Amino acid sequence: MHESPLLPVMIVDDETHLRITAAQTLTLAGYAPQVFESAEQALDALPHHFPGVVVSDIRMPGMDGMALLHEIKRRDPTLPVILITGHGDISTAVEAMRAGAWDFLEKPFAGEQLLDVVRRGIEKRQLSLENTRLKAELEAQQAALGPRLVGRTPVISHLAAMIQRISQVETDVLLFGETGTGKDLVARAIHERSARRNHPFMAINCGAVPEHTIESELFGHERGAFTGAVERRIGKFEHANGGTVFLDEIESMPPALQVKLLRVLQERSVERLGANETIALDIRVIAATKVDLKVAADEGRFREDLYYRLDVVTLPLPALRERREDIPLLFQHFAVVAANRSGLEAPTLDNHAVATLLAHDWPGNVRELRNLAERYVLLGAAFDYRLDVLLAGETASIEEPTLPRQVELFEKSLISQSLARHQGRVIDVCRHLGLPRKTFYDKLKKHGLSAEDYRHSSDP
Repeated sequence: MHESPLLPVMIVDDETHLRITAAQTLTLAGYAPQVFESAEQALDALPHHFPGVVVSDIRMPGMDGMALLHEIKRRDPTLPVILITGHGDISTAVEAMRAGAWDFLEKPFAGEQLLDVVRRGIEKRQLSLENTRLKAELEAQQAALGPRLVGRTPVISHLAAMIQRISQVETDVLLFGETGTGKDLVARAIHERSARRNHPFMAINCGAVPEHTIESELFGHERGAFTGAVERRIGKFEHANGGTVFLDEIESMPPALQVKLLRVLQERSVERLGANETIALDIRVIAATKVDLKVAADEGRFREDLYYRLDVVTLPLPALRERREDIPLLFQHFAVVAANRSGLEAPTLDNHAVATLLAHDWPGNVRELRNLAERYVLLGAAFDYRLDVLLAGETASIEEPTLPRQVELFEKSLISQSLARHQGRVIDVCRHLGLPRKTFYDKLKKHGLSAEDYRHSSDP
């Protein structure tokens, strides 16, 4: 992340000399220092979503640095606070870190130490604010475009408008798009924006269900209808009454079943296998395909009459390469989701990473991008967050790792992040990870890590 010349840093200290010296150091480095001689003054001037960091002495008259830390954390838990301690006051430093301080500086400290800890704190703050901004943007888009659409390109805006329009009318829909373009999510978006939203959404993948059971899955059966039918089964169509049935990969539906589906679409009724009773249906059917059904019908691989019955409203879904401007936003969205789920951080993308994402052709579309974002968060530290490496040949070794290997990489990632955060300070890393020192060193050896690699030459 690049430093901005306008990023502010609050300096809170009752010693005039320290305030002046720190301000000069920060100004020369391109920051915008704001100096305060008391914690009360700093709190009065602290804005909401302050984009910088706070550096404060601990021992001050009136409100001290620890009280300032607690108040800032109450207002804004992600704002980095760096505390200045007296020489040899290790117990105070440990207490501060436990209370949520980002880091601490021990008097006397060099200007390089101040700049280093401020730089890392700024990076942390910018990441937190970026994630907050991204979440707000995603929530705004979800309100405007539907619950599962992410993007700003004209093609995705057009898709959102079509979803909104289609969801308000009672008609069956055919979704056409490559593998991984989000046909299932679009079907759910149509359902959730329709008047049927409070009724069932039943999804079935016609290509994943064995041919000898798919008829029972869709239509249900009576007890004794065939060998193994030991009790009555309610099929997907009947269960979805009042709601929506989503038939994915409909091109894989067996020809004999296509005839029965056509009858369901025309008559809006169904018969369970082994029954004579006709059950009226109030359903919408959304079908999805990754092949051109007209071509399949012309070639005799799909019933022509069923194709024309489904082709009332066809909604094409764009491939990811057709909406490249959305790729960074989508990637960051998936990374934030993965990070929140795993308790890890979602590193923001630098220019090289964005270029890597935009240059890739994405044959697996959004599904491939989501998988990459999850690997980036969970395993990225083991590969120096190199997206080109994760996308290239080395991905073969991590695409389907065994469970022990996943645990090993996850553990290495956590240790590496903690080492980087605490600049290789073993006592802080052990406290952060809750590990005895001997166990920690054993894990360093196991993962080929060294605390020295994370230390700066200016560190004590």
